[in-house]
Order: sequence, then C-alpha cells, then structure tokens
Amino acid sequence: MSIANSVALVTGASRGLGGALVRALREAGARRVYAAARSPAAIAGGDGVVTPCRLDVTDAASVAAAARFAHDVTLVFNNAGSMARGALLADRDDAARQDMETNFFGALNVLRAFSGVIVRNGGGAFVNILSVSALANSPDAGGYSASKAAAHSMTQAARAELAPRGIAVFGAYPGPLDTEMATGLIARKAAPDMVARAILAGVASGQDDIWPDDMARQVAAVWSRSPKLLERQFANLAGRAAA
Repeated sequence: MSIANSVALVTGASRGLGGALVRALREAGARRVYAAARSPAAIAGGDGVVTPCRLDVTDAASVAAAARFAHDVTLVFNNAGSMARGALLADRDDAARQDMETNFFGALNVLRAFSGVIVRNGGGAFVNILSVSALANSPDAGGYSASKAAAHSMTQAARAELAPRGIAVFGAYPGPLDTEMATGLIARKAAPDMVARAILAGVASGQDDIWPDDMARQVAAVWSRSPKLLERQFANLAGRAAA
C-alpha cells in the first residue's frame, strides 16, 4: 500500500511510537494524518497535514465520534497501548484488565468503527501495533503480554474478515522501544523513529507481519523454529532481570 497521498489515523499519537508514526507519515508524503489521543491539545497541528483528534479507544462513543470526524481515512494505525509491569498472578486485577481493555478491546473498537469508513473510501489498511511479547509471555509484564497475544489472534481474524472488503490488516511486532512506557526496562531498546519508518516500509511492501527492529527479527527467527524455546528464553530474561 502506498503511504504517499494516504489519509492516515494514528491512535496513541501524543508520544512514543505514536508520535514517531505521525512524523514518519508526514515525511513519507501522507496527505493528512489524524493524530488521535485522549488529550489532543498536546499534539501540534496546523501545518496542513497533522490534525489532532480526540480519541479514547476504550470508550465506544469516543471511537464512533472519531470515525465521524476522520471520515476520509484510508490507513489506520492501532497504536494506543497500556502496559502494567509485574507478575500476572500477583498483579492487581484492575491493572491486567486495563491492559486488556486498551490493547485488545480498544483495538477491536477501532477496527469495528473504521472498517466501514475505509470501505466507503475505496479500501485501505489497518496496522495493528503488537509486540514481540505477543509471541511469548514476558513474565515481568504478564498481563500486557496476554493482551498483546489476544490482539495478535484478533489481527489474524480481522485479516481474514476484511480482505474481501478491500482492507489489508498488518501486524507490527516491535521489540522494546526507547519510550516512556519502557522506562526501567532492562533491555536493548530501539529508537521509535527508526521503528516507525521500518513499519511504514513494511506496509508499503505488503508484509503481513512486520519485524521492524533487530530484536524483533531475532525473536521472529527463534519463534519460527521453536515457540517453546522462545518461551523459555523470555522466562530466563525475566529471571535475570529480577535477580
């Protein structure tokens, strides 16, 4: 899918990878980029390309309002995310629930609301921002990993359902990023702007599954050979970090 001249919407666009995606889309020649966030006042617009948009993905009414506002969209980046740190079984129920509400149900809300918009505009694509933690659970963020695994499965379902309607569905699986969400995480972290550009390149080349950084590609290689080995490696990494 061509990025140039597209009309895109990015959820969770006020910072981190979302902000980087907005910058990358503008640089790649998108005609309009709706930068969506709960507090869009923090997003700089007014350049004729970036348009701030209020959106809480966990609120169906907010998502419906955003779909009416961004009525010309052809490309949606499902990027808004939540990550509670800590062991899943020892975690507060509300923290794990918030991860699922944002990372799974929030993304599903966006898919449902914007699929009709994209069809009316002649077709396009969704890009679900997932994580390498969708492939094997990271025990130091068990609820987050579970929510991303659910979103990974949802991406496959949406891809099958939307293909006959002229909508592609991509999954992007970055490793740890150098963002506020990953503060305190002991791991090699990729630069968000580099990852954003790699995601756009994957979309432009039609890759269903996008591995946008070195760690993502290493994880994908292990996962393709042995999902059980990847599970053990993630568990060992979490154990060393906790020691």
